[in-house]
Amino acid sequence: MHVLFVEPAFPANQRDFVRALHQVGAAVTGIGESPLTALPEETRRRLVHYEQVRSVVDTQALYDAVRRCQERSWVDRLECTVEAHVEPTAKVREACEIPGISTRTAFLCRDKPAMKEVLREAGVPCAQSTGTGDENEAIDFAKRVGYPLVVKPRDAAGASGTHRCNDEAELRRALDASNVGRGAEVTIEEWIEGHEGFYDTICANGEVLHDFVCHYFPGVLEAMRTRWISPQIVMTNRIDSAPDYAEVRELGKRVIEVLGITTAATHMEWFFGPKGLKFSEIGCRPPGVRVWDFYGKGNDIDCYVEWAKAIVQGRTDARCSRRLSAGMVALRPDRDGRIDGYEGREVLERYRDFVIDSHLPPPGTPTQGVEKGYLANAWVRMAHPDFDRVRTMLNEVGETLRVRAR
Repeated sequence: MHVLFVEPAFPANQRDFVRALHQVGAAVTGIGESPLTALPEETRRRLVHYEQVRSVVDTQALYDAVRRCQERSWVDRLECTVEAHVEPTAKVREACEIPGISTRTAFLCRDKPAMKEVLREAGVPCAQSTGTGDENEAIDFAKRVGYPLVVKPRDAAGASGTHRCNDEAELRRALDASNVGRGAEVTIEEWIEGHEGFYDTICANGEVLHDFVCHYFPGVLEAMRTRWISPQIVMTNRIDSAPDYAEVRELGKRVIEVLGITTAATHMEWFFGPKGLKFSEIGCRPPGVRVWDFYGKGNDIDCYVEWAKAIVQGRTDARCSRRLSAGMVALRPDRDGRIDGYEGREVLERYRDFVIDSHLPPPGTPTQGVEKGYLANAWVRMAHPDFDRVRTMLNEVGETLRVRAR
């Protein structure tokens, strides 16, 4: 099978998708923005061809590159794994008559209001929401639904550009910050109280081959706005044994069916609280922050290879072991500036048997803002057979290991 893979250079784990496709026997052509020489030699050796384009989100440039590849040889698949690449890749895929995720599915997985409208019509429980570029429409929606509300870009990923609004004054400020009235459109949603988590899958032909459930501690918006918090993402290994997860899995599979997701990785956010289980949003791509690394550790699989099997073979011969629960804690510098050093590093030695890996940037490294995400500064990943024990260890690391800046 000949697979065209969009942007093998960045971020760094894109190379693992190339590795996995090559490992399962595919011939891989890369399409990216960097010159071929910018790719690591190991990645270059795994490519049969490479096309450089000015931008992989420039649909015409991507289309022209794919057509050049089709003139050279038969193309079986055109794949991408980055959120911003999903829609342009789908458009080119359809124009070039290559099987895969449709433009409709890609659009619905990017446009939050359209996504929720389709899912509500199918009976999937969602927050009330609307999309608008008009301030008056936004205020009218708020009067109907009530506060608090969430304002975010229509195609947002994670907490980027997201605002919680507790009253009209805050809503107007959020709309102004989002450039509403100056050409931008936003999603406005009912605020859903409760615990936040995500459900991830690897699918082939609409069938879920592998699935995983993670929990956020605390929710993403609070984590991305509060410096003193050392936020965690923790994968449970109780997904098959604890009955509460059955509802999450059924919700996820229903969303995949309604949106027409066929062969792809998915990443679906959910809330559970006083109003029950609610769908939040889904991406037709793998989760961020290298979560697949500890999925593999906890389940004795290589998620990249399992994804490649889905693409190339349409099936898998592996099963998730659910042997370990695993997770990460993000460690924030006490201020912006440059890292000066660390306190409490002995906690890592105490738990060395359970540490998967860690990233502690050396002194002198410039810090990044809290809003940059879970991998922006220091972090530690850990695993243990018991979910509660993982939580306890991550809590202790977050409370003990301090990143000092100056």
